[in-house]
Amino acid sequence: MKLSTRGRYGVMALYELAQHCGEGAVSLKTIAENQGISEHYLEQLMSALRSAGLVKSQRGAQGGYMLAKSPADITIGSIITTMEGPIALVDCLLTGAGDKGQICDRAAGCVTRGVWEKVCASISNVLDHITLADLCRDGALTEKRGIK
Repeated sequence: MKLSTRGRYGVMALYELAQHCGEGAVSLKTIAENQGISEHYLEQLMSALRSAGLVKSQRGAQGGYMLAKSPADITIGSIITTMEGPIALVDCLLTGAGDKGQICDRAAGCVTRGVWEKVCASISNVLDHITLADLCRDGALTEKRGIK
């Protein structure tokens, strides 16, 4: 599985907002500059994140974006699945074994499918247990050590 820029940039954008949590709205331009993301592309990402209830927007001169929840309540897993869809290493995991319209005719009796299910479950478990608050803590420790 390889994450696209949508997933990676979605996490980066929300990390930026988490760093400014409680300070009001952060402009799209600020997020784009600080995270090295195209402002136009970021606008598309923020629309999806707003629809998912992860961010809210504020219009006007002091407008921009802010987290819709506490950084401790937003997991990396929720951001990734919002931006990328379900985590699946192989296409056959996108439908249930035995479902009509499944991608692979052998899914119901496939021995290796169980391996991929376990790998995906492990990845999801890790991503669902890391929050934006954890990233902010890690970022502060990295800055303290002088690493950028």
